[in-house]
Amino acid sequence: MNRRHFLRGSLSAAVAAGLPAGANAAIFNALTIVTSDVVGLGYDGNEVSLEAASLEELKGALRGKLLLSGSQGYDVARRVLNPSIDKYPALIVQPRGAADVATAVGYANERGLKLAVKCGGHSASGKSTCDGGMQIDLSLIRGVRVDRGAKRAYVGGGSLLGDLDHETMAAGLVTTAGTVSHTGVGGLSLGGGFGRLARKYGLALDNIKSIEIVTADGQVRHADARENADLYWGARGGGGNFGVVTSFEFGLHEMDRTVIAGNVMFPLERAKEIMRFYADYSQEAADALSMDFVMATPPGGEPGVLLIHAVWSGDHGDAETALRPLNAINGAIANTLGPKDYVALQQAWDNTDPRHGGDYIKSGFVADIDGGLIDAIVDGYDGHPERGTNFFFQQSGGAINRVPVDATAFPNRGAVNAPSVIVSWNKDADPAEHVDYIRSYWSSIERYTDGFYTNSGDYETQASINRNYRGNHPRLVALKDRYDPTNLFRLNVNVRPSSMAG
Repeated sequence: MNRRHFLRGSLSAAVAAGLPAGANAAIFNALTIVTSDVVGLGYDGNEVSLEAASLEELKGALRGKLLLSGSQGYDVARRVLNPSIDKYPALIVQPRGAADVATAVGYANERGLKLAVKCGGHSASGKSTCDGGMQIDLSLIRGVRVDRGAKRAYVGGGSLLGDLDHETMAAGLVTTAGTVSHTGVGGLSLGGGFGRLARKYGLALDNIKSIEIVTADGQVRHADARENADLYWGARGGGGNFGVVTSFEFGLHEMDRTVIAGNVMFPLERAKEIMRFYADYSQEAADALSMDFVMATPPGGEPGVLLIHAVWSGDHGDAETALRPLNAINGAIANTLGPKDYVALQQAWDNTDPRHGGDYIKSGFVADIDGGLIDAIVDGYDGHPERGTNFFFQQSGGAINRVPVDATAFPNRGAVNAPSVIVSWNKDADPAEHVDYIRSYWSSIERYTDGFYTNSGDYETQASINRNYRGNHPRLVALKDRYDPTNLFRLNVNVRPSSMAG
């Protein structure tokens, strides 16, 4: 036996044995001292007094942590991926399970506190944190259990995509996840969930078989196709509008761990030619072929890059035929297509996510890539030495399009590609010039689009949000009226209850 571990464990046990019942979590999980009342901010914009006694009561009711300004861990928890978003919640709850989430939601609802929910912290517009309200940080609710026989994964609500890929692929199974492994499962899958396997297996939300969700009244509900079926429908595409999902059940699929994948790179001056090729090739591709078209110019005056990222997840014997048109393009600067470990591939873009600096993003959906759209994209693209500029298409189609529009709340089933523009800057720089550019650039592209992806970007008007949910919007409003009539869960692409319609 390791003597150091034995002594440490014995000391912890001895200390815990001398504590009154329930104090263990308070000592070891929430080293927060409440010294006075705290002034919070309500979702109506007014100040809310949080009495010291109520905070002590909340702290004692949690197995997880209550963090206040000055608490150890507060500054880490409040941060999101985009460092230009710098907000200070009045309190942060780090729950250890659904019961803690219910306690936190009940506290926020009773006091009308502004409420933000953080999983991976990837919200491009910073909606997973807030000033003056409560942040629920789900980072302690992580873990994935795979049932190989049933082809199911049971996933904690705070888990990251890398957790999901790692555990499922170890069993020779997989489900659709995004392309950056430190993204939160909840944020990605409740809003849609594109990824390298979406054309083959559907969106991440199409693979959700059930959820456990804490609604605004503090109730823990199970939702699937039979129980609370309306909530199950609305959460899949309605994002965080109806509560905090504390666990997911995903359906899994058999897949070889090795895929054929890589990048084929070209000079930027060939952008129109290569985009025309991509427009035709992406429309004709088999479901097992997933592609992204990328133009990116880093800050600092370095040359830009143009590439098609391709992943073939089908039978290896068919890869050569499927990828032949891409391999046949003359003049590629580099071609890295070849066998890749899928889990390693899923982590390959982790350090290139532009949200590591300040960023602003706009996105949409298109059913076709015609000459006018190509001209708008290429002619308006402008690299700049003081910013990073990115344009990309994420391919849709395949299995995504074969799901009826009203089968889930996700409405954009007719798209074949999702264009996005991102501008990024050093976090200490003035963003105004760069944001103005990307808005102007997007305005020349947006007229070719139909709807937007709720997981990417922020849309200024409620009318545009309502339109984006299409024919599903009235049903979503009815669900909001039932499960969140005061709009506690509003830091999202918000479905307003009918009492707040606009």
